[in-house]
Amino acid sequence: MSLGAAEDDSASEIHIPAEIDWHMLDKSKFFFLGAALFSGVSAALYPIVVLKTRQQVLSTPISSFKMSFQIMCYEGFRGFYRGFGTSLMGTIPARALYMTALEITKSNVGTATVRLGFSDTTATTIANAAAGLSSAMAAQLIWTPVDVVSQRLMVQGYSKNNSKTIVPNVSSCRYSNGLDAFRKILVADGPRGLYRGFGISILAYAPSNAVWWASYSVANRLIWGSFGCHISQKDENSASSGCTGYKPNSKAVVAVQTLSAAMASGVSALITMPLDTIKTRLQVLDAEEKGQRRPLTVLQTVRNLVKEGGFAACYRGLGPRWASMSMSATTMITTYEFLKRHSTKSQESLRS
Repeated sequence: MSLGAAEDDSASEIHIPAEIDWHMLDKSKFFFLGAALFSGVSAALYPIVVLKTRQQVLSTPISSFKMSFQIMCYEGFRGFYRGFGTSLMGTIPARALYMTALEITKSNVGTATVRLGFSDTTATTIANAAAGLSSAMAAQLIWTPVDVVSQRLMVQGYSKNNSKTIVPNVSSCRYSNGLDAFRKILVADGPRGLYRGFGISILAYAPSNAVWWASYSVANRLIWGSFGCHISQKDENSASSGCTGYKPNSKAVVAVQTLSAAMASGVSALITMPLDTIKTRLQVLDAEEKGQRRPLTVLQTVRNLVKEGGFAACYRGLGPRWASMSMSATTMITTYEFLKRHSTKSQESLRS
């Protein structure tokens, strides 16, 4: 069985949608639509990110349901969107940088690997892995300071007595908004304060992103190869070529993309959860030495986690993170593919 336009001697082939390369995109349309679409996705998933972040910095485990109940009781619905404005303002340029690095790397590496003699399937997998690695590293230049500010705003919870009982051990500074947090962090810790956890963010997200995109590519091919004939319609135009052709409809394409993304997310969440927990604590919590608060080191963070609950403490917030990653990945990939297809240049523009 053949996927796509590759020639094959077998009795059937599935005509999956062709890959859209960077040079085929209308860049202004791509970035404008992307900013709007991904802002909507971020807004929908933000409450889950708040739950995950708060669970990661707690010294004792607490269920997502109980955490949600506390936020609603003490802070109201707005508590689920603490720091969202800051996160959104940073996400737009970070996502633009991410998509640019992703598409350029995927296109260039894909072309280079094919020229080196790799098969289309192998070349696609290598290109996706390289693209995931480079895009994550580029985007972290913006995402890390945005994370530091937005996560500090996320964990500012109040009890009835106006004390920090929901999330203890956070920085003693109180922030009124993202700009205030940015200014106070810069004054207290300098530019380095905004890049707390940058190294471990790269360590966590770059390989994770590479694994995700490579896994997505492989899963996508496997699903089409195994079930393509059952979820596609016969292509009458292929009868003259001597083989039975199948052309998937838009619903089948979205279903395969969604399942592939969910599979890739599950593996990625499990592998990188400990690093993500350490990163979050480095960016949010402080250590107290001789009456002064100082940033935690990686070693201190790991020791604290092991003291609190052993290796299992590194997986606090796994449920929300897995749900967030799966939902984010499925909506991201379907939105991303939709965006690419609606940002493709006309045939006249491509010829010129």
